[in-house]
Amino acid sequence: MQNPVLEAIYRRRSVRSFRPEEVSWEDLREIVRAGIWAPSGLNNQPWRFVLVRDRAIRELLAAQTIYKKVVLAAPALIVVFLDRDVMYNDLKDHQAAGACIQNMLLAAEAVGLGAVWLGQILKNEGEVRRILALDDKLSLMAVIALGCPTPTERQAKRRPLEDFILKTF
Repeated sequence: MQNPVLEAIYRRRSVRSFRPEEVSWEDLREIVRAGIWAPSGLNNQPWRFVLVRDRAIRELLAAQTIYKKVVLAAPALIVVFLDRDVMYNDLKDHQAAGACIQNMLLAAEAVGLGAVWLGQILKNEGEVRRILALDDKLSLMAVIALGCPTPTERQAKRRPLEDFILKTF
């Protein structure tokens, strides 16, 4: 197969171990740019982001999740929110957030970074907003931890395609 999009999809893995090199603001902005090109209902683009490279902020956010080691190891974070003021349908807007996050994970792969989608931190949404000095019109969707991946064998398996297809007509 010679399709770069499909190759990125099949190659991408969740990365939880990073080298200490800094992630550039340019790479972070390119990753967010890919995210905002995700589809959203009525093209409302409800997503909002906080880009974090500051160690002190990462330490405060790390204390909000059982994945503290991952957050501390990642040189950069993208904190993803939905803006309730522009949302029009809860389910559709949450689906759009998922599409946005997936675009960003694929973009991280495309620029040579590793990333992982962290959701467990959602249980401390209010504290995350407090740390980032944001108001409660923003709903936390995820934290994406990013960095140069440590060299490890990144394997994943999927069940056969036939296990997922219910019917064909």
